[in-house]
Amino acid sequence: MVATGAVLVVDDDPAICVVVGEALRRQGHKVKIAGSIRERSLLMDSFAPDVLITDVMLPDGDGLEGVADILERKPDLNVIILSAQNTLNTAIRATEKGAFEYLPKPFDLNELTRAVSDAIGTRADNGNEAVDSGLPHDGLPLVGRSPAMQEVYRTIARVLSNDLSILVLGESGTGKELVAEAIHSLGQRRSHPFVAINMAAIPRELIEAELFGYEKGAFTGAHARTAGKFEQAQGGTLFLDEIGDMPMEAQTRLLRVLQSGEVTTVGGSKPVRVDVRIIAATNKDLSALIEENRFRQDLYYRLNVVPVSLPPLRERREDVILLARHFLERAALEGLPRKSLADDAAQLLMAYHWPGNVRELQNLMQRLSVLSRENVIAADILRHALPLEAVPSDHGAPAGQLAQAVREWTKRQLGVGLGQSNPNLHTGLLAVIEPVLLQETLASVDGNQIRAAGLLGINRNTLRKKLTDYGLDPLQLRLND
Repeated sequence: MVATGAVLVVDDDPAICVVVGEALRRQGHKVKIAGSIRERSLLMDSFAPDVLITDVMLPDGDGLEGVADILERKPDLNVIILSAQNTLNTAIRATEKGAFEYLPKPFDLNELTRAVSDAIGTRADNGNEAVDSGLPHDGLPLVGRSPAMQEVYRTIARVLSNDLSILVLGESGTGKELVAEAIHSLGQRRSHPFVAINMAAIPRELIEAELFGYEKGAFTGAHARTAGKFEQAQGGTLFLDEIGDMPMEAQTRLLRVLQSGEVTTVGGSKPVRVDVRIIAATNKDLSALIEENRFRQDLYYRLNVVPVSLPPLRERREDVILLARHFLERAALEGLPRKSLADDAAQLLMAYHWPGNVRELQNLMQRLSVLSRENVIAADILRHALPLEAVPSDHGAPAGQLAQAVREWTKRQLGVGLGQSNPNLHTGLLAVIEPVLLQETLASVDGNQIRAAGLLGINRNTLRKKLTDYGLDPLQLRLND
């Protein structure tokens, strides 16, 4: 049985108001619509909603402003924030203001209706306590607007006010340490040390000494008592990078420390009380390591209280250009020559598979900032900077031109592009154009879906769905077949 109640929807987009309002009414909710902060204020008292859904960018101001005051007057109210400003900053601000949920635009309607039902069902137990980090949140290290990154932002925002252990998962170069730094610098331990240790970079026989410290004379070269990483991070955060490379014997001692909150140095006998938040990270499959008896299952459960999964860059292609421009701008702020990306270069970046993930893209943009003689980075410059096997072959150009031509024609005729939806778009016309475009594009890149998605300007998941919808087999769409 779906919990029902009164919902106030605040958004200046009439289409969103109509769609959201109708979906909520069908679930039995009473719904009122407002298009501005002023209208929201007028309806708050007369309508008395159980849930407030509000956009951030409203015609008369910031929709987040005033939310904390509303919650102070109406502590049983739950607030759901919608925003097209899909950044970590917005997610944190929404959490600080006491929001029940934050959903980036474009949002999933089913997810929104579920959030409303959850908010109504739990409003009696929700204290709506706003947590203010006291930070301006400018210059945050994480960049991206893809759905996968939005989920990362929401998770980070939710863990800032607690000390739960966090396990960050992701391939090398995806930004795992950036997540740890963001959680620390924005959380309640930010005034204390952030200490990082890379398990893969330390000899096995020295890991325990590095983590727990050692006494004078404990081993050859131990000339004085030395505090370990746990003691150095006292009151702050200890980041255990590449935790999957930790030897089993060190895992046993680490588990004992996490359970007791006490550290005993190598060669010592008196335990030292430590108070640190643990954030671990790995690019390995810990479940597989557990099956192989190379990682302790009980330690895994201790570390994996809140998992944060970072997607590889090839699965968040909508973020590639945003990241590239961010790195070029940051290089300029650091004193390097200011550069910009040409359209053909942006297309090439989208088609590349990025085995080194965000770190590879950052290094490439820094290198081009220094070495490129041109102020505008074009595709021919990128072709010399990327590995030869990664550069799309010349026969990929016609498909890109065809995709661009179809998108431009569609925009002129109906006001939309391939990856967009419009109720005025004739489905019969789309059914004729899309399959041909998909087939020609995939054939031109020898069936490579990643490159095809980049040329078409859509993400890989969207491409796969379209192939399924039209019954196309990518294995058969090759030039040589």
